[in-house]
Amino acid sequence: MEQRKENVVLFPFMAQGHIRPFLALAYQIVQSKNYTVNFINTSLNIKKLQPSLPSNSSIRLIEIPFFSSDHGLPPDAENTDAFPQFMGQLIEASHSFKPSFKTLISNLIEEQNGQRPLCIIADMFFSWTADVAHEFGVFNAIFNAGGGYGMGVFHNLWLNLPHLKTDSNEFPLPGFPDSSRIRINQMPEHLRFSKPDDSWIKFMHRVFDEWLESDAFLFNTVEEIDQIGLTYFRQQMNRPVWPIGPVKLTLGSKAGSGKDSGITWELCKNWLDSKPYGSVLYISFGSQSTISLSQMMELAKALEASGKDFIWVIRPPLEFDINSEFNAEEWLPKGFEQRVGVENKGLLVHNWAPQVEILSHKSVGAFLSHCGWNSVLDSLSHGVPILAWPIMAEQHFNAKKLEEEMEVCVEVANGASSEVSHEDMVAKIELVMNETEKGKDMTRKAGEVMDIIKNAKKDEDGFTGTSVKAIDEFFNATMLWREKKKTT
Repeated sequence: MEQRKENVVLFPFMAQGHIRPFLALAYQIVQSKNYTVNFINTSLNIKKLQPSLPSNSSIRLIEIPFFSSDHGLPPDAENTDAFPQFMGQLIEASHSFKPSFKTLISNLIEEQNGQRPLCIIADMFFSWTADVAHEFGVFNAIFNAGGGYGMGVFHNLWLNLPHLKTDSNEFPLPGFPDSSRIRINQMPEHLRFSKPDDSWIKFMHRVFDEWLESDAFLFNTVEEIDQIGLTYFRQQMNRPVWPIGPVKLTLGSKAGSGKDSGITWELCKNWLDSKPYGSVLYISFGSQSTISLSQMMELAKALEASGKDFIWVIRPPLEFDINSEFNAEEWLPKGFEQRVGVENKGLLVHNWAPQVEILSHKSVGAFLSHCGWNSVLDSLSHGVPILAWPIMAEQHFNAKKLEEEMEVCVEVANGASSEVSHEDMVAKIELVMNETEKGKDMTRKAGEVMDIIKNAKKDEDGFTGTSVKAIDEFFNATMLWREKKKTT
């Protein structure tokens, strides 16, 4: 009799920056372990994912009921990319999933004739799943799609609020080396102005308390490049912490982007093929971020003044609806779009671009990025140095690590609305891309990180990388945990 496949449950938060790494992890589990993956999300997100899966896939997409209007949200508000302004409300509303999630797990066990899932891997915001998992006797892990350092600082700041205990502009973090001192202007605004009794602070503390109920933590990072952050979590959580990254969708895969393509890869590739090696600046602020109108004007001026070829994934500025049609006449310098088109200096891409493919092209010399961790991994996996423009969440801390510790990055600006001049931006672009000693050093170090990442994922010729070992150790631990449960 053929042995039954193991079942694994994956449940990401409703944002592309979370769904994509979870989907990549699902593919990795199917490929390396031949398990069945039950991928849970709300109806609209499942419908967007469905066309990208092969008909014979071992990834089962399962809808969990969610009615956004029950939580004071607009109709169809099921993804933060479409409704970034409601991210906090969506996170809080997601706690209402618990009864439905419990029913889904019960039904899944019944379908499998009583066989429980091997484990439930849930999002960092879904820490409440540990309670459900343990009720059914199932191993529970939190998969954090961020890096260890950035998320460690994020966790520390929310938990301890050290900025409220000092008048200094810079302060140390308990549990981190002294070199990890944080400046006030590196903190997200909503945290910088929070008070201990704010409802959001209390909510995040509840989430962090629930993390301690989980059995393990997975991070989308690599041991060799993230030891400070991983050490912090190992000490704080007193649970196994496995860095299994980068989990990434393959080249050519638009699965899980949830976006209509603003440009084909063929068009992009033809344009890039016509450009010299390392001459193109790629610009993107991720799936849900944008910058202010004045910043957008300054960035456009900087691109023209620098003379660099560029691909810019562009969205309406902060003051306007991010999903509205882009108005180049009002939001860019007069004639900018026509000039860069006629001179063949740049591509303005609306909505979505094939980022991994672009960064893998030899003509791309730098990435101006918001420093979301998925984008950081996309860039460093191809040895591309970064011009940092962090905007929200842990992005400032990612940028700090990249610049101060790894030396593969310089910060251009920070925040979606701070003042920045195009002259300063030009200087930073030229520093990285004009064959300066600093720029050459950054590119060399980015190449070294690329090799570290490749080795971490390598599993051939008798060599097993650290990330491959980590995922194997994780699943071995889930098996042992289940065996122990059977004997107790």
